[in-house]
Amino acid sequence: MTKHIFVTGGVVSSLGKGLTSASIGLLLEQRGLSVKMQKLDPYINVDPGTMSPYQHGEVYVLDDGSETDLDLGHYERFTNSPLTRDSNYTTGQIYLSVIEKERHGEFLGKTVQVIPHITNEIKNVVKRLVDDDTDVVITEIGGTVGDIESQPFLEAIRQFSQDVGKDNCLYIHLTLVPYLKAAGELKTKPTQHSVGQLREIGIQPDILICRTEQEISREDCEKIALFCNVPIEAVIEEKDMDFSIYEVPLALKERKLDELITDRLNLSTPEADLEDWKTLLHDLRNPQQEISIAVVGKYAEHKDAYKSIYEALDHAGIHNRAQVRIVPIQSELVEREGPERLLSGFDGILIPGGFGERGIEGKVQSIRFAREREIPFFGICLGMQTACIEFGRNVVKLDGAHSTEFDKNTPHPVICLLDEQKNITDMGGTMRLGAQPCVLEEGSQAKACYQLNEISERHRHRYEFNHVYRSQFAAHGMTVSGTSPDGLLPEIVEIPEHPWFVAVQFHPEFKSKPTKSHPLFAGFIQAAVNRRASRGDSSTDQPVNEEVEALDLDPAE
Repeated sequence: MTKHIFVTGGVVSSLGKGLTSASIGLLLEQRGLSVKMQKLDPYINVDPGTMSPYQHGEVYVLDDGSETDLDLGHYERFTNSPLTRDSNYTTGQIYLSVIEKERHGEFLGKTVQVIPHITNEIKNVVKRLVDDDTDVVITEIGGTVGDIESQPFLEAIRQFSQDVGKDNCLYIHLTLVPYLKAAGELKTKPTQHSVGQLREIGIQPDILICRTEQEISREDCEKIALFCNVPIEAVIEEKDMDFSIYEVPLALKERKLDELITDRLNLSTPEADLEDWKTLLHDLRNPQQEISIAVVGKYAEHKDAYKSIYEALDHAGIHNRAQVRIVPIQSELVEREGPERLLSGFDGILIPGGFGERGIEGKVQSIRFAREREIPFFGICLGMQTACIEFGRNVVKLDGAHSTEFDKNTPHPVICLLDEQKNITDMGGTMRLGAQPCVLEEGSQAKACYQLNEISERHRHRYEFNHVYRSQFAAHGMTVSGTSPDGLLPEIVEIPEHPWFVAVQFHPEFKSKPTKSHPLFAGFIQAAVNRRASRGDSSTDQPVNEEVEALDLDPAE
């Protein structure tokens, strides 16, 4: 029978439930178990697709076109769990489903209530991941214990153990043990209160994972175990990682978390083999060179908005044995101060995706700077569109070239709305979404990176490069090196005469893993390494932008 693990969080938000859940999934997979993963979010939005990156961080897109929580990115990067639209549900989706059933007459004569109708719907979405080939389903409950929004989910998972049997269900609670500097000691009371709230609901955690800045003493562990009614060996310290989030699985393995789980669920498995993960960390700790990459975006000050991009850059750094120093730069700042001051000295420039007109001209200026200075350039989604705008204006000499997203009356709409989007009025889930095939041109930089004739990548956009301008662009040196199989939709553009200038309409960052860098990111970082090497003595120069600090290598930041 499929086993179930429920991961909850307490005390404060942003403790890292997603990362911890992904690490648990990795450990169980390395023990030979088949794992599926799921996130239940308590917000009322149907999905995060219409939410601002400042509110939610990046929207993570799956192959089937689902717009999901960014924690699913951790799941895919750490595990081989197949993720689908059943891997992420929100309060909005749950209530919408129940209301639709009520309107269709499924509850005729009954009063529809949170219990049992909403809780039954929540249990049903958990059960959708169960099949004969799945050993363990890990379900992360978003939010914090005590939140009003989370109560139906907690009630549902309380009931779940009654449905499947307590031996088939395990509860892990992630909590915070804060360190008070003034007192010089850790405080266990917040954890006690958090577990107390869970127990009032009727959930007794089997395992406590305690986030902490300082090592938890044996005495404090005993206190937590006593007041929270768990064995002391089930109090697992999860100290903040000094180096990288990729240390988390090894740290939890050292604490024997995987053994606790398999023993509690009566799963007979071999020891987890983490040699690949240890090799990854060794390469990460021992880079052969350091390079600097500027990420010029609209949401540069909000790290979660580009989380997958930052991690994909790190993965490519591991692949190339290079430490990647990532510097986020607001595109609006480039508009005010110019690219010369802000972008000089970088080994590569990346322009990520986004929506809306704010900061567009800063991206265009940054791309021109990269093109003219022959700095390796990588454009993603809106980054490709702004690359086409820049090339159209400054090379093809199309005065006023723009996207109809930002200027409906532009004389040269080099970027225009997809035909399939023209009659769509709803905002949520209506873009070109999910995995789409792309055919690569022989001799292109993209083909050299992928070593494939046809690829599949995930999309999230409404606008595209206007193929009417394709021949004009090619005549001036920008080629389309990847298209939809029918040849109508340009997916990749390149400048062959440039050391490395590639822009894509899709989101390759979603398919990068720490143990397997995405080919385009690996190629981009290799080009940046080559540029650094070609600069000789000047390779020790640092970017002149003193106002923006580089991101730490740790993508958890």
